[in-house]
Amino acid sequence: MIIYGKNINMRTVTTEDAEFIYNMRQNQNKTKYLSKVTGTVESQKEWIKNYKQREEEKKEFYFVIESKDERGLGLVRMYDFQDNSFCWGSWLIKEDAPKSTAIESALQIYEFGFYSLGFEKSHFDVRKGNDKVIAFHQRFGAKIVDEDELDYFFNFKKSDYEITKEKYKRSEERRVGKECSFRCR
Repeated sequence: MIIYGKNINMRTVTTEDAEFIYNMRQNQNKTKYLSKVTGTVESQKEWIKNYKQREEEKKEFYFVIESKDERGLGLVRMYDFQDNSFCWGSWLIKEDAPKSTAIESALQIYEFGFYSLGFEKSHFDVRKGNDKVIAFHQRFGAKIVDEDELDYFFNFKKSDYEITKEKYKRSEERRVGKECSFRCR
């Protein structure tokens, strides 16, 4: 399955992605706030084989975030589907990825979760100390609803997403308009 975006695509992982995933998950700078991964590329392949069954049952989705020329830019998962809510996380984006990758991948996750899968809200947790990601989600409109020693717990409703989506759409239209008027002179 592929979710097509303006600058990036997101496709579900395959066993051929095991080395990319393993290498991304071994990057200590990027995974400081994620659960530790042990094992090898081969054990990652086995995990993917088991995951594909959950994907087939529409219980979980694991995406490779790619540029339009199919260069791997990152990873993101959707899981813990509840009655009307989905969780997403394990979100890793390479240092050299375009700055728009984070925003566009988040927009694609919400589009898929809310409109393709029919959920009404999203729930997720972010480790305390992961200030950039906490700020990103708050700017997006997600709200902290609880916390424990390690994590902040967020909720983000579909109705809030619709407001956020319009904000980013208008921002993109203004940016493109400015570029066009500059180039058209």
